Amino acid sequence: MTTEKPLPFVYQFAAGAVAGVSEILVMYPLDVVKTRVQIQTGKGVGEDSYNGMVDCFRKIIRNEGVSRLYRGITAPILMEAPKRATKFAANDAWGKFYRNQFGVAKMNQSLAILTGASAGATEAFVVVPFELVKIRLQDKAQAHKYNGMIDVVRKIITQEGPLAMYQGLESTMWRHVLWNAGYFGCIFQVRALIPVAKDKKGQVFNDLISGAIGGTVGTIINTPMDVVKSRIQNTARVPGQVPKYNWAWPALGTVMKEEGFGALYKGFLPKVLRLGPGGGILLVVFTGMMDFFRTIRGDK
Repeated sequence: MTTEKPLPFVYQFAAGAVAGVSEILVMYPLDVVKTRVQIQTGKGVGEDSYNGMVDCFRKIIRNEGVSRLYRGITAPILMEAPKRATKFAANDAWGKFYRNQFGVAKMNQSLAILTGASAGATEAFVVVPFELVKIRLQDKAQAHKYNGMIDVVRKIITQEGPLAMYQGLESTMWRHVLWNAGYFGCIFQVRALIPVAKDKKGQVFNDLISGAIGGTVGTIINTPMDVVKSRIQNTARVPGQVPKYNWAWPALGTVMKEEGFGALYKGFLPKVLRLGPGGGILLVVFTGMMDFFRTIRGDK
């Protein structure tokens, strides 16, 4: 994420974790709204349904209180450390692997996309259980069943089985493959197109622009898989019954057939408002932390 001398992995991990938590704390309410809209089928009629992002915000605050916009935040915060460790380790490992396989000395846009997609698929294995817990806590209809994060884990394991903690793995992999490919591919291309920053202020601006564009493109590409993932993970498994939403691509077909193509982009506005600017925040904080570590190490 920076053109300067790379630091040891532990510093990349710490910087990524700080950047990820910063983004969550600022943008999490948009994630709650996105999930509520995505798991809703049909039109938003009545107090328990939502007719878009603003209506969802208004009804949550009015009927449940502002604190509900942060319900389930513990899971993604705890997820950040292993998620970032996996992301950066996988991104580095896959990058080296592909450069060796293709005999390419430097990263290019095609390799950036391929490496990002591979890192996203790897990252999904770490993310799924945390995402499952978060989705169950964010859903108003299911929130009363659970008394916090630990209770969600306990009840899912006892009622649905240990393997249920990895419910939605396939759709999560598709979601992360598509987002990371779009995000890292765009960052590489945008940075190559915009003028090189002459000072620190210019570097921050460039990071905000490239990160925001990358986050927006990634969101446009992966939103249908995110809708499907939310519905798959929000469906409690019942022994002997095949769930309505099970595998990613058939579930896409079900949503499109029953609700139309537009339903695949439910929750897009809060999602893009989070991951567009959020991608910029992520890049700026990460770069800033890496610069800070270089300063204290005496590398600058």
